[in-house]
Amino acid sequence: MAKLTEPTDEDQYVIKINHYKVAITNILKAEATLVSEIAQKSPDIPLKQFDLVEIRLNLASYYMILTGMARSVLKKDNQGALDEARKSINKSLAYLEDMASGYVDALFTDYEDKLALLEPVSPERRYYVIRKLGLTIRLLENTYGYNSKWKWSFVDMEGRLATVTKNILDVRNMVTHIDPRSPHYEATFYHVQLIKRLLLQAGERYRERYELSTTSLEDFRMSLNYLNALRRFHILLGESPESEMLKKKIDSWSAKLEADLRRKEEEAQEASEKV
Repeated sequence: MAKLTEPTDEDQYVIKINHYKVAITNILKAEATLVSEIAQKSPDIPLKQFDLVEIRLNLASYYMILTGMARSVLKKDNQGALDEARKSINKSLAYLEDMASGYVDALFTDYEDKLALLEPVSPERRYYVIRKLGLTIRLLENTYGYNSKWKWSFVDMEGRLATVTKNILDVRNMVTHIDPRSPHYEATFYHVQLIKRLLLQAGERYRERYELSTTSLEDFRMSLNYLNALRRFHILLGESPESEMLKKKIDSWSAKLEADLRRKEEEAQEASEKV
């Protein structure tokens, strides 16, 4: 009788992930179907667009499961799966940006036409999807690990999250929905609080990347864009004390930016004179 060989770690990994690979294939097929229906001007386009966002987030979760299994069985990362998870989250962000715009510091009138098309989507659905997106980003960041080469790229991802969180809020009905008597009060209230937190976080994270990694003035400018967007949001809500307090921070950071810009120009001038 032939001697049976023990399955290798690779064999076990292939067996374990087979179910998830089938699920990934089905999810991609569902996405393609939705994209086709939207292209054919389906009457419930906004709802299907939000379905697309969730489909991509589900896909990212499956790819992270593959990575977890690779670490458990093979004792190494599945880098390809990690990259696909990152791409899927970026696709979710792109879907939302396409729906409600990716404007950071902009007047509501700049994107109100897009937002009007999202009226069939309830405040609850909008808030749920944003929370799911934020959680998936955090899970991916944790999966990569603190010292990952992608560490600072998450600043951009978190910034885009803050932007779409702001831009998909139903601003036209916000005052009505934020009334405690409204059936949409809870979702709208927490959505508003999340916008404030994410905009502030994005501003501080771009400043952090500037100071600790890139020294790129563009990062510093982006940090100010997010703080200005937050101040505009405070003004929209009639929150004068918060707006004035934030203005002081913006003025301080702007002064720092101008000083750094002058220093870089002087350094560049000195370098050119030595040539």
